Amino acid sequence: MEYIEIEKDLIPYRFDISIASEIFTFEVHYNPDYDFFTVDLERDGEVLVYGEKLVYGQTLFYDVQDQRFPNLPIVVWDQSEQSKEATWETLGVSVFLYVWDGETDG
Repeated sequence: MEYIEIEKDLIPYRFDISIASEIFTFEVHYNPDYDFFTVDLERDGEVLVYGEKLVYGQTLFYDVQDQRFPNLPIVVWDQSEQSKEATWETLGVSVFLYVWDGETDG
């Protein structure tokens, strides 16, 4: 498994990433009042999602059946299972956005 690194010190920021040989643009935001992160997803300049909340243990975009989205699951997870939330304190420390390609280890 690979993970998508979020650079919290740059938030809000945008970056391009290749997932299953397709290029996507992520824009990351943080809500300090409620301590959560969101991402916007673009492909080929088209915004596909605004404000997808990072929820621990859930797959991003899991409820979307659309060929334009990444075809590999992206899961908010802590492999050490020490954390159970995606907060400012945990994201990028123990909690990461894992791109699950069918492999069981990273």
